Amino acid sequence: MRPADLNRLTVQESADRYVELVRARTSTGALSPATAEVYARDVATFVELAGPDRVLDDLSGEDVDAILLAFARKPDGRRTRPEPGDPARTPVGPPGQPGQPGQSPSSQARFRRSVSALFKHAALAGWVQLDPMTAATVTARERGGLRPERRALTREQAQGLIGAARALGENGGAPAPAPGEEGRKRRDQRTELRDALIVLLLSTVGPRVSELVRANVEDFYTNDGVRYWRIFGKGGRTRDVPLPGDVARMLEVYLARGRQESADKALLLSWRGRRLARGDVQAVIDRVQRRVDPERRRSVTPHGLRHTTATHLLADAVDMDAVRRVLGHSDLATLGRYRDELPGELEVAMRTHPLLRGRETPPDAGDGSGR
Repeated sequence: MRPADLNRLTVQESADRYVELVRARTSTGALSPATAEVYARDVATFVELAGPDRVLDDLSGEDVDAILLAFARKPDGRRTRPEPGDPARTPVGPPGQPGQPGQSPSSQARFRRSVSALFKHAALAGWVQLDPMTAATVTARERGGLRPERRALTREQAQGLIGAARALGENGGAPAPAPGEEGRKRRDQRTELRDALIVLLLSTVGPRVSELVRANVEDFYTNDGVRYWRIFGKGGRTRDVPLPGDVARMLEVYLARGRQESADKALLLSWRGRRLARGDVQAVIDRVQRRVDPERRRSVTPHGLRHTTATHLLADAVDMDAVRRVLGHSDLATLGRYRDELPGELEVAMRTHPLLRGRETPPDAGDGSGR
């Protein structure tokens, strides 16, 4: 539940208040002093990695992922030994394997639990609107420690989802109902065109879910025959992204036939005529996924579709700076967090090497001179 009054505390302020509360619980016997100090130590590390002056509510699931992985790489001072002839202590601990620096899997799992407990309290206390741990994708495993789960869909899975979305837009937004949905909706409750547009925008443009639900009809404009979306992103930055032809056509159909009359200027409306909420977007994706062939279906979050956009644009050799501008990042280095490895991509890249394209003479052919 969203708190009525949000208290925009910094990371340091929230950590201090939380640790004070944790230590107070030792007086009632709810926590042992040793356990309380472990929490306090983990929270102090979290402050160091997150940045003490950042506002806690500004941290997203992506930020939490980066913090968890940064902790996993952090040298563990308890897992070191002096090298012969060298007074310096060099790390020999894993994660996962001897000889590699970093935290042990158990320490990584414990740190994640500590951060999760902090945000759970922050949500109840009104320090954050939404718990970012619900959007974090880095999970703790029994072996190997914290690892980000694959978020991007493969090309086949993405094409299956996009194909299902296109099918929703056929016949003027009056497709055959999905199995089990026959006769359940009145005409004024039909949202197929809206759902199709949501999936196409997320899969091909890769906006943040907050950017998607904030979009207004007036944010879409045409210039020289090309349809653009002016996206209002993080930090007050805007970017104008051209829509692929299929997406632009779906937008036109939705505006003409799928979007109900409403005083709200939002692009995406609930069937009651109100701006769609962030939490509703996942249900839309799941609804479209049910129409995908099971062999090409995999559950995915809105943020996973953002990864899908980045992964396949970069895999298709689209200019990195262009991808950065589409996604709305200020730094090219951030793209590394959005790039998932694709099966067989290295083999394809070397097979179609740009320096060897267009070669017409077989490698073993001579010039006919006998030399």
